[in-house]
Amino acid sequence: MHLYHFSEDPSITRFEPRVAPTSNLQDRPLVWAIDAEHAHLYYFPRQCPRVTFYAVESTTNADIERFMALSAAKHVVAIESAWLPAMRSTRLYRYEMPLEGFELQDAGAGHYVNDDVVVPLRVDPVGDLIDAHATAGVELRVTPSLWPLYEAVIASTLPFSIIRWRNASATSGNPPSIEAPTRPPSLRGATRRSNPPS
Repeated sequence: MHLYHFSEDPSITRFEPRVAPTSNLQDRPLVWAIDAEHAHLYYFPRQCPRVTFYAVESTTNADIERFMALSAAKHVVAIESAWLPAMRSTRLYRYEMPLEGFELQDAGAGHYVNDDVVVPLRVDPVGDLIDAHATAGVELRVTPSLWPLYEAVIASTLPFSIIRWRNASATSGNPPSIEAPTRPPSLRGATRRSNPPS
């Protein structure tokens, strides 16, 4: 198993536990990591809003046809077209974390947490973020607004995650002031030091 933390800062030598404002563990300072299976959800600029989803056994055939038809990918991630320049220009780095001290926080989300200071094993550039999605076999969708997809996905039987929703364009109603809901198994937000993966 491999655990990672993603950041736009390539110079982090140690990760200090801190309380993550978007976590439900707000009374516990932690260092967060993500497993390899879910790493593709962090191939983005940190502040980039995105809608992510995939099908599981409980997903209805109608929803599979509606959201996944004609796609060979298991996972789909959508962003707004305004974020394409940042996708092309952002330099992202993947920190490999030691397994020692980490405990599973959410199996469906791939989140692991550690109460102690963590010294990463190594840091590597992710490279071109669009290429990273292609290599991972993830379908990356680009749309002018995430709102129609957001409203459809949260009403579906798909597992989904809405990440950095406060940064989405305001084209339908009012943007929520906090992170949008997540249906497990899924992922939500993280910072470079100790928040859950963003």
